[in-house]
Amino acid sequence: MSILLLVQCPKCGNKMKASPRGNNLSGKKKRCVYCGATFSLRDRIIRQL
Repeated sequence: MSILLLVQCPKCGNKMKASPRGNNLSGKKKRCVYCGATFSLRDRIIRQL
């Protein structure tokens, strides 16, 4: 079972979906599809979809 998260980029503020593998979010990173910034998933979660 995969979780789907709504995350927000700290640099440009755009929202996007993320589907990390596994339940442990520590150390998981995401690259913004709009500006290319890399950020930690754990700090930028808005809600679970």
